[in-house]
Amino acid sequence: MSVNPSHDQWRETNERLSREVAAHEATLRELQAVRRELELRVAERTKELSAVKARFETALRGAKVHVFTQDRNLRYTWAYSPDGDASGSDLLGKTDEEVLPASERDTIISLKRKVLQTGEPAHSEVLYLLPEGRRLTALYVDPSYAPDGSVDGLICAAIDISRTRSLESEQRRLAEELAAALQRYDTALRGSNVTVFTQDDKLRYTSISNQFLGRAVDDIVGRTDEEILPAANREAVIALKREALETGRPASSEVHMSGGVADHWFDLHVEPLRDLKGEMVGLTCAAVDITERKDGEAHLRLLMRELTHRSKNLLAVIQAMARQTARHAGSTTSFLERFSARLQALAASHDLLVQESWHGASLHELVRSQLGPYLDRDSPPVTYGGPSILLKPEAAQALGLGLHELATNAAKYGALSTQSGKVDITWRRLPPDAGSGIEILWSEHAGPAVAKPQRRGFGSTVIERHVASSLDAEVELKFEPVGVTCRITVPVTQFVVDR
Repeated sequence: MSVNPSHDQWRETNERLSREVAAHEATLRELQAVRRELELRVAERTKELSAVKARFETALRGAKVHVFTQDRNLRYTWAYSPDGDASGSDLLGKTDEEVLPASERDTIISLKRKVLQTGEPAHSEVLYLLPEGRRLTALYVDPSYAPDGSVDGLICAAIDISRTRSLESEQRRLAEELAAALQRYDTALRGSNVTVFTQDDKLRYTSISNQFLGRAVDDIVGRTDEEILPAANREAVIALKREALETGRPASSEVHMSGGVADHWFDLHVEPLRDLKGEMVGLTCAAVDITERKDGEAHLRLLMRELTHRSKNLLAVIQAMARQTARHAGSTTSFLERFSARLQALAASHDLLVQESWHGASLHELVRSQLGPYLDRDSPPVTYGGPSILLKPEAAQALGLGLHELATNAAKYGALSTQSGKVDITWRRLPPDAGSGIEILWSEHAGPAVAKPQRRGFGSTVIERHVASSLDAEVELKFEPVGVTCRITVPVTQFVVDR
C-alpha cells in the first residue's frame, strides 16, 4: 500500500532544503570574499616582490655583480648577469670545466669544492671570465642546503673589482708621487732661505714649512701674528695681509723684523687662499730671508761713502812715500826700485782687504803677503804664529807697510842679509788689565852685528810714526847688536769682532 506524504511533510522538506541552500549560498559568498582577499594580497605581494626584484637587479647592475647557483657537480642551474638575461642563460647547464679558462680553472674549482665539503662560506680575488671579458673579481661562494639540511649546491656572487683595483693602484701611484714631490719641496725649503706658511682669515697660522723668527713649527701653528711677530714691526705686516684679504689680490713688501734672535729682513709675498668653491678662507705666504742681501747693500753703501775718503788717504800715503823715497834715493833707478817695492807692499794689503770685501784682513795672511818670498823656501828663514786676529782695513794697510819696511831693512842690513840669519814674528793677546789688545814682536837673530843708525830713514819713520799714529799703537824699535827687535802694541779698537 502506497503512502502519500502529507502536506506538512512536503512543507517541512521544502523549508529544510531552502535552509540548506541558503547556508551553501552564504558559504559560497564567504569563499568568494576570501578568494578576492587572497587575490588582492597575492597581487600586492607580487607587486612588492617585483619592486624588490627590480631594486635588487638595479643594485646588482650598478655594482656589476654576477649571481649564479650551481649543483654539487658545479653545473650552473641559475644565473643573473647585470648585462642581461642572455648573458646569464649562456651558462645554464654548463660546468666550470666548460666555462672557465685553464689558467684559472683549478683555483676556482678548488675553492668551490672546499665549500661543498665544509659547508663554510669562502671568498677570494680571482681572475674570472665574465661576459665583458676576463676581469679581476671578488668571488663569494656560499653553500645552499636541501630540505634535509645537507649541502646540495652553491650560491655564488662575482663582483667585478678590476676598476676598483685599478683606481687603488692609481691612487697609490699618485700618493707616492705626491710624497716624493713633498719630500723634494721640503728638501728645497730646508736648503733655502724661504719660509712658506698658511693662515686662516683671522691670521692664525695653520701650517709652516720650517722654524721662523727663532720659533719651532709646533710653537707657531695655532698662534696669530700678534703672538708671533715682534711688536715693533707687527702693524705693517698685519696691514699688508689684511689688504690681501680685503681686496683678494696678492701683495708684496720688504719687511724688517727687529725682534727675536736677531734682526732680519724678509721679502714677504702674500696671496689669498681659496677653497674648492672659490671662497677666500685665508692666506698663503712666502717669506724670503734677504738679510744677507740687505747687509751687503748696506756694506756697499758704506764702501761707496768711504771710497772718496780712502782714495784721498791712499793718495796721501803714496805721495808721502814718493817724497820720502825720493829724499833718500841717490838716483832715479834707486827711487823707482824702492817706490815700486813699497807700492807692491801696499797693493798686497789691499788684495787681502778685497778678498774679505773690505771687512778686514787676517794677521796671518798679512804676514804671509809681506814676507812670502822668505816663507816659500825649503828652509825658510822666517817663522811666524799667533792667535787668529782680523784687523780693520786701516790697521791692515799701516801694519802691512811696517812689516814691509822691517823686511826690507832685514834684507839689506839685518838677519835676512845672510844665510844663517833668522826672523821670528809672534803675537799674543794681552790680558784685560793690559788693554785686551795684541802685542806683535819682530825679532832678528843669528845675523850680522847691528849698529844703531846715525839717522832715521824712511823705513824707521814708517814704523815708528806712521804705524803708531795709524793704529793708535805703541811702537818700540830697537837696534840691538844681536839683532833688530820691534814691539808693536795694537789696541783692541783696531780688531774686527764677531766674524
